[in-house]
This record gives sequence, structure tokens and C-alpha cells, in this order.
Amino acid sequence: MRGPLPPPPPPLGPPRPGGAWLVALAGLLAGWAPGAARGAACEAVRLPLCQPLPWNMTRMPNHLHHSTQANAILAMEQFEGLLGTRCSADLLFFLCAMYAPICTPDFQPEPIKPCRAVCQRARTGCEPVLLKYGHAWPESLACGELPVYDRGVCIAPEAIVPAEAADFPMDSNNGNCRGTTGERCKCKPIKATQKTYLRNNYNYVIRAKVKEVKAKCHDVTAIVEVKEILKSSLVNIPKDTVNLYTNSGCLCPPLSANEEYIIMGYEDEERSRLLLVEGSIAEKWKDRLGKKVKRWDQKLRHPGKGRNEPGQSDSSQKSGRTTNPRQRRN
Repeated sequence: MRGPLPPPPPPLGPPRPGGAWLVALAGLLAGWAPGAARGAACEAVRLPLCQPLPWNMTRMPNHLHHSTQANAILAMEQFEGLLGTRCSADLLFFLCAMYAPICTPDFQPEPIKPCRAVCQRARTGCEPVLLKYGHAWPESLACGELPVYDRGVCIAPEAIVPAEAADFPMDSNNGNCRGTTGERCKCKPIKATQKTYLRNNYNYVIRAKVKEVKAKCHDVTAIVEVKEILKSSLVNIPKDTVNLYTNSGCLCPPLSANEEYIIMGYEDEERSRLLLVEGSIAEKWKDRLGKKVKRWDQKLRHPGKGRNEPGQSDSSQKSGRTTNPRQRRN
């Protein structure tokens, strides 16, 4: 049975001050000719969810064939609950690039599409949430139909920077990204406790040694060698080298190469991927922590068991008697 989507997010705040933004499309202009025919005129963005984003002009029909922004507003409202879960830092950008695509009058006759990687990051982070509520990732937002960053014209968050930062470094080492991952990421630490484990209900728990952390532009992947599988779900986990995928340009929780961790995270069943996303846990491996996790998982699987404290009998609970030291002195 399908459940309701999560509640809407809090207000996103007022739009950013307009004007001081630059769209960096270096290397993406192959195939564009200045004399290309123009489509419909650009118009001001009126979608409330998209007004905080760093472009203020769009063009209709959009990529989902809505002929007016009024229609696009109604259609986009269905994602308010999903946005409220903050399942992906890329979701709002991706949705707005589809529903209120950026319009540059002097660029090309059609509105610019979001890059495929932006869609994939949004889907990786948010599809598990949709599946939890009985919904699938919409076919209308299929990532395979979108252009690849280095093979066509598309837009991504990393291609939009403040005008005063237009001289950002561009080289092959950082994939034409603005700055490095370490400069942008602030991970909120989550400690492995029984309360957190029972609340988050992780899909997998593994003991693993980090072999490498790969960062290509805003896509970060951790390559780990699985030493022990403490919990698994629908995605098969081999005792071998596996990839842990993020849903943004940040590796949260952080991992260091050649260190051994206990890692708790989620999975993307459809693509058989293990995810390391916000809310996941990675702590340096300790034997006693591994034993604790096994006990916590038993409580998660059998919540009715183990309620009595060790050494406390059922009879003493039923009678309500206490072991007050003062009573023994009589």
C-alpha cells in the first residue's frame, strides 16, 4: 500500500539578490551558432520553490511540456514533501531546471536541460525515500534522456557561480569544479548509539577498510574492502571491494584511506548500489562496537524481547517489590 509522502518543508526564504550571477558554460558550447533561430521569449521565474535559485528567467514550454508557469507550479507542488526530507542537495536545482529551465536569450532556441549527473545524484539520494512510501522515481524525470556534461549543452550547480568569483580555477584535476570538495563540505557527525540505530533502521552494516575515495567534480565514491557483513538487505554485498555512492559532492560521513570502519547506510535497490548519504554512520572499527550493533539489530528485529534488565526476574516485576536497602535493616 502506498503511504503519503512526507510533509512539506519549511519556507525556503526570500529570493537571493538578483543580477550578480554568472553561468559558466565553458566547454559546453559545441554546436551552438550565434545565428541560431530563437524560440519563445524568456519570462521571469514565478515558481515559488525556484525563486531562491540563481537564475530569474525561464522559458515555456518547459522540459515537461507545461505550456504555462501556472501549470508548472501545480505540477511541482507534489515534490514539496520530498524536498522537505532533504534527501539530496541537488533535488531542488534539478526540479527547477526541469520545471523552470534557465533561459538565456542570446544562447540557444531551446531552454537548457540539467546535466545527467545532476539527475542521477538527485535520484540516488531521493529514490529510497520514494520507495519507502510506495512511490517510484517518475518516468518523466528519467536521467538517461539528459545530456552528459562533457558531450552537450547542460546546466549543473557547479556551473553557476557568483560574478565576483568568475575567476574560479578550472583544470583537469578538479573536473572544472569550483574549489575542492573539502572546501565546501561540513559534515554533521552522527554517533553510533542504540537510539540512532533503532530510529534510522539502516539497510546495511559492514566492517570495511577504505581503499580509496574518488572525487570527480561533484561525484564522490568511496571504494572499500568488506571485511564483515553485520547486516544486509536487498542488495547483495560480496566480501570483496565494493563502491559506496554519495548523493552530493560531499563524503558525509568522512572516510580516510587505509582506515577500517564500521559503516551503516542505505541502499538503492533498483541499481544495486550501497549508499553513503546524510544520516549514515562511519566510525573507526572497534570489536565492542561491532558486538553492540549485533545486539541492537536483535532488538530491532524482535522489539518485544530483552525488555527486562539482566538479573531482574518476572516475579519481582509482577509483585512490584523493590530491593530498598533500608528495608533489609529491620
